Amino acid sequence: MAWFTRKDKGIQTPTEAKKEAPDGLWYKTPSGKIIHTRELKNNRYVSPEDGYHVRIGSKEYFEILFDNNEFTELDANLSSADPYGFVDSKPYTERIAASQKKTGLTDAVRTATGKMNGLDLTVSCMDFAFIGGSMGSVVGEKIARAIDYCLKHKTPFLMISKSGGARMMESSLSLMQMAKTSAKLALLSEAKIPYISLLTDPTTGGVTASYAMLGDFNIAEPGALIGFAGPRVIRETIGKDLPKGFQSAEFVLDHGFLDFIVDRRDLKARLTTLLNMLRKK
Repeated sequence: MAWFTRKDKGIQTPTEAKKEAPDGLWYKTPSGKIIHTRELKNNRYVSPEDGYHVRIGSKEYFEILFDNNEFTELDANLSSADPYGFVDSKPYTERIAASQKKTGLTDAVRTATGKMNGLDLTVSCMDFAFIGGSMGSVVGEKIARAIDYCLKHKTPFLMISKSGGARMMESSLSLMQMAKTSAKLALLSEAKIPYISLLTDPTTGGVTASYAMLGDFNIAEPGALIGFAGPRVIRETIGKDLPKGFQSAEFVLDHGFLDFIVDRRDLKARLTTLLNMLRKK
């Protein structure tokens, strides 16, 4: 039994009572290397071993982009209703409440305005942790209001997409957000206010089919999954085998649907250069 106890200053401590390392202290990269989460954060949540871009949310993107992490959040308290009384394995209202409690978010997008290297910028950033980053009426409304803010204050607009697509619990109201956000972006274009769309992993469904691909500049992170439907659905629809990696950011870039791919560690600098270039224009 001595194998199962530890002696510390004469006191025997059962093995089951020993202190474990806190969860989330270490991160295992896709290549198998173990690194401290502090190192990962300092590297903009990009694995230094292989350049893998770890999925992050609005909190981390705002930290990366806004000077000194200072920003003003817009429409922070908007929350989804339940217009159809939707129930699957649980009522939609319960699913919303559970997601809000788990994530600390009110819905799947946050919008904020602040300075990026001294330049005014308004950002809408999706959070995949909230019901798969699905696009419901609140997501569409917050994006629309963010665009209205840009129109009023003449600030460039950055949309960071990360979504599984439309939110099925809101049915047609969810699909309507595609037209709603697209119409607002048309107003932004008419006002000649820059719109940059950043596609991150994953960007799929109705989000890809609307605002995510309507930027003056469409850019993406390395390795991001970008597509409308899944490979199996597409294969069965067209009756053909698909090229390997055809929904990766690199494939989409090669076929002309992206302007460039940007490493997250260079994101702030590249966006600053781009906006400064547009201002001179």
